[in-house]
Amino acid sequence: MSQELARLIAGQIFLHACMAGMRMATPLLALKQGYSAMAVGALLSLFALTSVFLAIPAGRYTDAHGLKKPLRISIAVSCLGALASAVWPVFPMLCLSALASGGATGMTVIALQRHVGRSAKDSLALKTAFSWLSIGPAISNFLGPVVAGLLIDHAGAQAADTTGFRVAFVVMALLPLVTWFWVRPVKERLSHAPTDPAAPRNALDLLREPLMRRLLMVNWLLSSCWDVHTFVVPILGHERGFSASVVGTILGSFAMAAAFIRVCLPWLARHVQEHQIITFAMVTTGLLFGLYPWMPNAWAMGACSVTLGLVLGSVQPMIMSTLHQITPAHRQGEALGLRLMSINASSVLMPTLFGAAGAVAGVAPVFWVVGTSVGLGSRLAWRLRPPKHTH
Repeated sequence: MSQELARLIAGQIFLHACMAGMRMATPLLALKQGYSAMAVGALLSLFALTSVFLAIPAGRYTDAHGLKKPLRISIAVSCLGALASAVWPVFPMLCLSALASGGATGMTVIALQRHVGRSAKDSLALKTAFSWLSIGPAISNFLGPVVAGLLIDHAGAQAADTTGFRVAFVVMALLPLVTWFWVRPVKERLSHAPTDPAAPRNALDLLREPLMRRLLMVNWLLSSCWDVHTFVVPILGHERGFSASVVGTILGSFAMAAAFIRVCLPWLARHVQEHQIITFAMVTTGLLFGLYPWMPNAWAMGACSVTLGLVLGSVQPMIMSTLHQITPAHRQGEALGLRLMSINASSVLMPTLFGAAGAVAGVAPVFWVVGTSVGLGSRLAWRLRPPKHTH
C-alpha cells in the first residue's frame, strides 16, 4: 500500500467516524427526549436522504474540481453539523446534523473513490486499491459509535445526561479536522477534460451503456441484502427471545467478517476477476438467505452471519473497480454519484418496505424473496466483464 493511499484511508476513517458516531448518538438522545420510534426512524433515514439528491451534483463537482475542494466543503459541513447539535441539542437540530453529516460523508466518498480510481494504472491496481480503501468505513463504523458511546456514558455528571451528549457531539465535530491533516499533503490529479466541455450532460445518459445498467442493478440487489440483514436479524432475534447483547454480537460478527475479507482482498484480487467474485457472492448470498430463517439457535445464526459478512464484504471493491473501467474518465465522479444515489435511495425506502412486508407475512418470506432475487441476479453479474480497451 502506498503512502498516499494510506493517507486517504486515514482521512476517510475520521470523517466517516463522525457520521457513524452521530448516527448512533442522535437517535439515543431523541429517544431520551421522549420521541417515538417512528420519529427516530425518520431521523435515521435523513443520514441517507441528502445523498439521494446531492450525490450526482457532488459527483459532477468532483469531476470539475478534483479531490481537495470537495473535501474542504465536506469537512466544514460535517463539523458545523455536529456542532449545531452540541449547541442546541433539540430534535430539529438533530435532523439538521443528520442531513449535514450524511451529505458530507457522501461527497467525501465520491471524491476519494474517484481520486483512487484515477491513480490506479490497471485492473489489478484498481481492485487492490479499492480493497484497501474499503477497510476505512469498517474501522469508522467501530470507532465513531464506541467513542460517542463512552463519552455519552462518562463525560456528564451522570450517564447519558445532556452534558454527555454535548461533549460527544463536540468530539464528533473535531474528527473531520483530523481528515484534513491526513489528506492535505496528497497531490491532486489533473482532470481529463471532456471533448466538448460546454455540452449539456445528464447523469442518466450513463444508463444507456448496458454494462452500467447491469452494474447498478447488481449493486442495488447486494446493497438491499445489507439492509435486509441489518433490519431483520434484530426482529428474528427478538422473536426467538435472544438478549440484546446476543443480537448485537450476531450483527457485529457480520461487520467483523466483512472487514476481515477486505484485508484479504488485495491478495485474492490477483487470482480472481471482478465478475467472478461478484457472481459467487450473489449465488452464495441467495443460498444463505434461504437458510437463515431455519437456523435453530444463536450459534447457527452467528455462523450464517459470519459467512454472509465474508461474502458481501468482498463485493464493494469489485463493483468500484468495474465502474471505473466502464466509465469515461471525465465522468467517473458523476457515475460514482449515480451509484451512491441508488444505494441511499434504497437505504431510505427499503427498511419501510421490509417492515410492512414483515408485519404482513413475517420475516422469513422477506429473507426468501430477497435471497431469490439476488440469486437470479447473479446472471447479470456474470456478464459484468469490462471491455479490454476501456482502461
